[in-house]
Amino acid sequence: MPNIKSAIKRVKQTEKRTARNRVRKERLKQTLKAFNRAVVAGEEVQAGELFKKASNLVDKAGNKGLMHKNAVNRKKSQLAMKLNSISA
Repeated sequence: MPNIKSAIKRVKQTEKRTARNRVRKERLKQTLKAFNRAVVAGEEVQAGELFKKASNLVDKAGNKGLMHKNAVNRKKSQLAMKLNSISA
């Protein structure tokens, strides 16, 4: 544990951010898994709703620095292709 006041503050900030990021990442993973299950099951309506939710969470992850902007675009493209594969 650091002795300097600013270093102590940094440790607290890092712990808060880590906890917040962990929650956001887990929520994103759960939504993506639910979307993939809906696509495999062939449920177009549910997959469409989950696509909107997942793409929104992916965008937020990019804005918050959890994902690189190119990774965000790649993931959204992959999701759209999966959604189009069941509707075609």
